[in-house]
Amino acid sequence: MDATAPKTKNRRPRFRRSSEPLPFRLTEDDTTIVRMLARHRFLRSTHIAVLIGRSIDRTNDRLRKLFHAGYVDRPRAQLDYYPSAGSAPMVYALADRGARLLIERDGTGFANVEWSRKNRQAGRPFIEHQLEIIDFYVSLQVAMNGREDVRLIHPDELIAEFPDQRIPDGNPFKLNVQVSSKGSLHDVGIVPDLVFGLRFPDGSKRCFMVEIDRGTMPVTRSDIRQTSFERKMRAYLSAQASKAHERQFGWKAFRVLTVTTDDHRLSSMRQALRNIHVPRSSGASLFLFASREDLSSADPISFLWRDGTDCAVALT
Repeated sequence: MDATAPKTKNRRPRFRRSSEPLPFRLTEDDTTIVRMLARHRFLRSTHIAVLIGRSIDRTNDRLRKLFHAGYVDRPRAQLDYYPSAGSAPMVYALADRGARLLIERDGTGFANVEWSRKNRQAGRPFIEHQLEIIDFYVSLQVAMNGREDVRLIHPDELIAEFPDQRIPDGNPFKLNVQVSSKGSLHDVGIVPDLVFGLRFPDGSKRCFMVEIDRGTMPVTRSDIRQTSFERKMRAYLSAQASKAHERQFGWKAFRVLTVTTDDHRLSSMRQALRNIHVPRSSGASLFLFASREDLSSADPISFLWRDGTDCAVALT
């Protein structure tokens, strides 16, 4: 008796669009996914599931259809690590057709709509850094679930409250300051990885700039013209001392959260901070630190951060 070979289901390619796209009708939730990718640049499927409040299975099904329909991309830089991490959540990005959709529906202005080309050029370190930023951002949103004592203020909301709505090209949260070092002034531009606020029931708010440090930048350098984390801290302190945040953002105050790789690097940052003296700044208390390991098992809102003097501080 001949055995009948079991039929195998054709598996669609992970990083190449099918020549026969799935039957597909765009939904409002699909458009929301496309908007998220336009805002955040790269997202894992797990991020998207949390942000839209869907199960991971339903989210993966919609993402698969959006990919084969050309609205979203799967950056090929994932191939660098996908074979050894096959169960890792897929990373998605905005594709050209998705950009055209937002232009038609929302009137979104893109300086360049060749998103698919940019996605092909994006390297693994850049993508991984963006994903670590989103990990933190999603953890903020998850931490807000069920809380009535505080509300998360998203970056777009903060921008809408700027005193001057004539926002220049580029990142609206970029600060251009003069940093003093060894008797000379240097022009430095600083762009935080993420900005958010917390709104309290009495209407007051607290604003935070976030630095997600991957340990690839030297903590200190002898030349201020070279990038270092010390130079970033000097720039933030100089911005606070000159009240750049009040003029540009309309904030009374802000603090800088730094998430870094481990306790040793964190200690090096605090030591460098203690050696920086910027008149009229709040000094070491401007910065709050945490290691990635410490934050991995706690939400960032209730977590006790450590300021530059090693005092415990909660964001609320």
